[in-house]
Amino acid sequence: MDIKCVRRLIMIERRSFKVMLEWSTPSISDGDWIRKIIAESGNMGSDVSFANMYLLREKYDIQICSYRGFLLRHYNGYYGRKGYTFPIGTGNPEKALQALKEDAKKRREPLCFCLLTEEQKQMLEEFARRNGLPNPTHFTDDGVSGTRFDRPGFLAMMEEVEAGRVEAIVIKDMSRLGRDYLKVGQVMEILRQRGVRLIAINDGVDSLNGDDDFTPFRNIMNEFYARDTSRKIRSVFKSKGMSGKHLTGTVIYGYLWDEKREHWLVDEEAAAVVRHIFALAMEGYGPYQIATKLSEEKIEMPAVHLARYGEGVNKNKAFADIYRWSASTIVEILKKQEYLGHTVNFKTRKHFKDKKSHYVDESEWTIFENTHEAIIDQETFDNVQRIRGNARRYPDGFGESHPLTGLMYCADCGGKMYVHRTYNGKRVPQYTCGQYGKYPIGSLCPTQHRIKAEAVLTLIADMLRAIAEYSRNDRAEFIRTVQETQVAQQTADISKKRKRLAAAQKRAGELEKLICKIYEDNALGKLPDARYEALDAQYAKEQDALNAEIVELEKAVTGYEQSRKSAEKFIALIDKYENFDTLTNTMLNEFVEKILVHERARKGSQDTTQEVEIYFNFVGRYIPPALQPVPLTPEEQEELRKKEERKDRLHQNYLRRKANGKQKEWEERYNAKRKAKMEAAKAAIRAEDMEKGIFTTVSQLPRQEPRKATVSASAAV
Repeated sequence: MDIKCVRRLIMIERRSFKVMLEWSTPSISDGDWIRKIIAESGNMGSDVSFANMYLLREKYDIQICSYRGFLLRHYNGYYGRKGYTFPIGTGNPEKALQALKEDAKKRREPLCFCLLTEEQKQMLEEFARRNGLPNPTHFTDDGVSGTRFDRPGFLAMMEEVEAGRVEAIVIKDMSRLGRDYLKVGQVMEILRQRGVRLIAINDGVDSLNGDDDFTPFRNIMNEFYARDTSRKIRSVFKSKGMSGKHLTGTVIYGYLWDEKREHWLVDEEAAAVVRHIFALAMEGYGPYQIATKLSEEKIEMPAVHLARYGEGVNKNKAFADIYRWSASTIVEILKKQEYLGHTVNFKTRKHFKDKKSHYVDESEWTIFENTHEAIIDQETFDNVQRIRGNARRYPDGFGESHPLTGLMYCADCGGKMYVHRTYNGKRVPQYTCGQYGKYPIGSLCPTQHRIKAEAVLTLIADMLRAIAEYSRNDRAEFIRTVQETQVAQQTADISKKRKRLAAAQKRAGELEKLICKIYEDNALGKLPDARYEALDAQYAKEQDALNAEIVELEKAVTGYEQSRKSAEKFIALIDKYENFDTLTNTMLNEFVEKILVHERARKGSQDTTQEVEIYFNFVGRYIPPALQPVPLTPEEQEELRKKEERKDRLHQNYLRRKANGKQKEWEERYNAKRKAKMEAAKAAIRAEDMEKGIFTTVSQLPRQEPRKATVSASAAV
């Protein structure tokens, strides 16, 4: 038998004989006899269950065979490993093992695929012959780090050791066993307990001669060697990464390697799709909606497209649907800074023992700008990140997010505003403060700050038209006012942030002193443990929140610049949409940063005012001269005074009617008529939706006969 695998290890085999085995792929019809053998053997682990054999038959090319009451299995595992599992059954498995040996010879393949060098193999075999170890079995893990102990060959060897079928293990040196001194020590203890002889040729180790006092130190040096090798490899990668070269061997969707595989070149076919994805995101489409749209447009997903050019990690994979885009793929594309023309290195980090990649914080990335041609411009990328960062939780009642969602904020409490459909029989989306509705109602924000979405959209469109007209009529003055406004607002904003930063830093210092004080009091017995733990948790929570806030404030203060560049970007946007007919979602996301909504001047009045602050990207709150408030004339002031007096009289009349009960009677009559009108309107809308097939009542569902439940015999008893 020519089994193979554990970092150049050798094991013992016994005599052989010829036998013929009939292999087949597991089928449903094999279930009964396989389950019987498994049950009789007492081996009920999931790895030997018929369900796993059947479900994984194609993935691992599982073949089964019945021989002398034993279940035999052959499979193709990870890392190109081909082999068998230990025979499952009752009695002596010797004949079954010999049958597998002959089958392996017939297949002309080892149990575990081995890539030993001929020199090493000859050295080990020669040593085995000199020491009376006939018919050696090779276990090899080629291309798998010795710091890992989940190597297929190693695991296969240890299975043989646990089964008691190994007399001796011969290795070239101790480093072949592994390079983690603690785990190597554990393995050596297992071999000692099982009575397995361990021989390391180059190190002069032979467990038959007793313990070697230097072996533990040799194992430590082997781990040190692995750690040092890993450090050197990381140093080479870091040197390459710091030079601005791509560390990855694969390109991202939208690019292809040049002939020398040194630089990325734009793949125009894929780049057009990437631009299309960003454009859809600018229009307000979410990742799932974008993925669905691309699938409907029959656009090949990135893995398939890259595979056509021999690129990507899935180039040898077969796909059931080549047009099946996923939302996660869209999210990853929208986040990649590489589309700006930048090289981004050191996104992940590996440990020398587990060899697994771990994502690191974005602050630790190394970014080299303008190393290849950009596909997406900076403004579009920034806008998409802002849109993705905004909450878009609630639909407006029509299956998709309202374009204003994520931009609306309460001017009083700062909370986000969410869209709702009014229950008046009309499709009228309105925004209300999300903090107001949190229990108890009105505790976080006193009022709803309700406002119609259409009114806000109209205000934005009117303001942009006024700004565009101002830019056309007096270009120089427009540029000057934009720059002055932006500078003034940034200066005021940065002043607030500096004050808040100083206050946060002061409080953080105070918390540090408090934490030290309660620790000393607890250590001296002045503060009980329970009280100490409660205070420590409270201070730690506040400290973590402050530290996060300080980082953001420091970033804002450090990144503060003069306004000219930002002002020029806003002016360029105005020129881009100088003559527009309709306010599109893309325009909305390009122009608007946030919208603050104040409460109405007089609640319950049809004739009232409500202040709305619109903050634009790059310049903040900018109001063109045409829309700025102007002083009222004496006549207008008198007219306004009369309106307010009339409103006051009406309100007093309302209070009197409410006191004598007349108001309640009127409201009951009015609400009855209003309810009837609303129900009629709702019924019309529902009928329209039912006709379109987007709404169905339970009564319209097809009727089914009641199904009788079956009662088992045990339950009946």
